[in-house]
Formats: sequence, C-alpha cells, structure tokens
Amino acid sequence: MASTNSDSSPQSRAPLPEGTIPVAISLIVAGIASYLFLRVGKSALGSDDALQPVASLWFATFALAPGFFLPVEQELARALSHRRALGAGGRPLLNKIMLLCGGIAVVVAVIVLAISPQLNKEFFRGEWTMIIALLIAFAAYAPAHIARGIASGNGRFKAYGLVMGGDGVVRIALCLGLAALGTKSVGPYGMAIALSPLPAVMWVAWRGDLRTEPGPAATWKEVTPNLGWLLLGSVFAAGLVNAGPLVASFLSEPSEKEQVTQFGYGVLLARIPLFLFQAVQASLLPRLSRLAARNELVEFRSGLVRLLKVVLVVAVVGTTGAYLLGPFVIEKFYGATLTNKTMAMLAVGSAVYMVALALAQAVIALRGHALVALGWGVGMLTLIVAVIVGPDQLFRRVEIALVASSIASLIAFALALRHRMRRGVTPSHDDLLAALTDMPLEN
Repeated sequence: MASTNSDSSPQSRAPLPEGTIPVAISLIVAGIASYLFLRVGKSALGSDDALQPVASLWFATFALAPGFFLPVEQELARALSHRRALGAGGRPLLNKIMLLCGGIAVVVAVIVLAISPQLNKEFFRGEWTMIIALLIAFAAYAPAHIARGIASGNGRFKAYGLVMGGDGVVRIALCLGLAALGTKSVGPYGMAIALSPLPAVMWVAWRGDLRTEPGPAATWKEVTPNLGWLLLGSVFAAGLVNAGPLVASFLSEPSEKEQVTQFGYGVLLARIPLFLFQAVQASLLPRLSRLAARNELVEFRSGLVRLLKVVLVVAVVGTTGAYLLGPFVIEKFYGATLTNKTMAMLAVGSAVYMVALALAQAVIALRGHALVALGWGVGMLTLIVAVIVGPDQLFRRVEIALVASSIASLIAFALALRHRMRRGVTPSHDDLLAALTDMPLEN
C-alpha cells in the first residue's frame, strides 16, 4: 500500500496548494492598479513634471513600508501558524506585534521628520503635503501587514488576498474620483496613496477574518527569533527594488525631473515579470516544503532547479519583451519616451533581481536568514559604489547600478545556497512559511 505521505497522494497532486489563487490574484490586481494609478494621475495633473512629487512618494512609500513591516508580518504569521498547530490561541502574540509595530512607526517617523527638509527638497519639490502623506502611509501600512500576518498564520488566504488587492483597488478608485473632480493639487493624490491600505483592513476585520483566540502568554523570544535578520534583509531588498527612481531624483537637476518620472514608468513596466513570478511562486515553494518535511533532499534539489528554470525563462522573455515592445508601450500608455537600451537595462536589472529573490527565498527556507540579510546588504553596498563611480550620464549610471547591485546579491545568495545545501540543512515549516511570504515588491 502506498504511503499517505507519498508524492502520489491527492494533496501532492493538487495543481495549486491552498492560498495560491487568492494570493496570485491579489498580486495581479495590485500590479494593474500600479500602472493605472500613475497613468490617471498624469492625465489629471497634466504632465510628468507635475506628477513627479507623487511618483517619488510612491516609490518612497514602497521602499519604507514593506522594508520595515514585511518582516513583522512574516514573524507574526510564523508564530501564529506554530501556535495553531499546537492548538493554542494567538492573541498574546498579536498584542506583542502591535506594540512592536507602534515602536517601529514612531522611530521611523522621527527619522523622517529629522531629515524632512532634505527629503522635501530632493524628492518632493517643496510639497510639504508629500512629507505628511509619507508619514501617514508608513503608519497605515502597519495594520495592513499585521492583518496579512494574521490571515497568513491562520490559513485565511482569501482575507490575505483582500488586504493586498484591496489596497490597489482603493488607490485607483480614489485617484479616479479626484480626477473626475478636476483636482490639480498633488496633495490629495499623495493622500490617496497614504490611506489606500486601510479600507481593506477594516473590511476583513468587520468580516471577522482578523480574530485571534486567547492563549498562553507570549515572550519576545517567541515573536522575534529571526526578526533582526529579516528586518535588515527586508529593508535592503525593498530599497533595492525601488531605488532606481529615487536615486535618479536625488541626482537629477531641476530640468530633469520630468525625465525622472518617465524613468519611473520604465521601472514599473520592467517589473511585470517580477509581478508574475511572485504570483506563481506561491504554488512552487509549498511543493518543496512537502519534500523537505519528509527529508527528501534529492527531490528538494530537483524541485529547486525546476523553480530556477521557470524563473530564468520568465526573466529572458521579460527582458526580450521590454527591449522590443517597452518603448512602444511606454509611449502609448504614458505618452513618454524611453529608448530600447534603457528598457532593456531596466528589464535585465529586474530579471536578475527576480533570480536573486528566488535564491534568497530558498536560503531562508534553509534557515539562512543572516545570509540573506548579508546578501541584500552586499547588493545595497554595490548600488552605492556603482552610483558613485558610474558614468556621468544620469540614467545610464542608475541603470548600471541597478544591474550591478542585483548581480552582487545573486552571487551572494548562490554561494549561500551552495553552502547551506552542502551542510545538509533541512528546511522547517516555519522557515518555508517565511520564504513563501518574502515578497518585497508591494506596489
């Protein structure tokens, strides 16, 4: 008689593990909303130049919020999942996490306020409402990530998808409403970004999807065993994926601000393969987890190789499509002009980042949280050096820096993965859950 744990079991043959479809749909919805928001915003405000402060707010928000709150979400999901397996309630854990998020929000807010004059000058062209919107946005994403952690840790993947996808839907709905009213000030569009995550959180809370049961007291060790490394790696990873337009804005002259906004359009378009990868990877890591749980490491390696092959195919197709069709799509959708070479460079950077992310998730699954933080840190250091020593041409310098930083992280993760697998490290359920939800791309 075949073992019930065999790969031939009905569960193993299931085409998609639990939660894949709602998570994938929410990521696709969020991606579509990203492109529509900036397109409608430009039409409403009248030009790329007028949209520039809003675009800078966009990339700054999604560099900060996931960077700091995604690790908290991951640790909450891990701890709740562990308690759930033991039949213990998670409300004490939630209380600890809420206190932790509040502390992070206060610290980051103080830092943002301290450097706000420079931020306002370099990124927001004197629009102080953008600083206010950035502070509100950062605070608003704290409950969104907490909600996602609760939903993921309790297996409520429909609620998880509603929180993630609802953010994008509300954002574009607010933008369309402002455009219909003829709003020409950037402030309201900034507030649309800032407030968009809250309605979905309130909706799933009203539905009862965020309920937690009373349980044993929680210690800080229970909720933060890997938080430090996850936090460090997440800040670097989210920073890298959003660095292009922010670095370009910081280095640009006033006469180049409109080009910076157009450069941001190119960055978003080049991310399409990365969005697709994050949407489908949710079906791949759980399959690896079943093999890892049975200590079938040969099959685990084979599954990982298949995953990387899928990633490489998506990367090649995405880069080729960006080179051939990118300028046409940018011109038709945004009315902007970018060269084939620029689109190809941005797509290469995004493609290498995608491969690096896949390897980073595998290293996390093999309990290599510190190695992942180090790898993303190497990428960030490479970005800074490449920007300093790069060519004088602004956008070429940024493009090279993005590609170089992703390659540096990719090499670091490849070495780390080789090291962990040679040591025969076996993935655990908790680490695979952290890997599955390690998605620094939010917008």
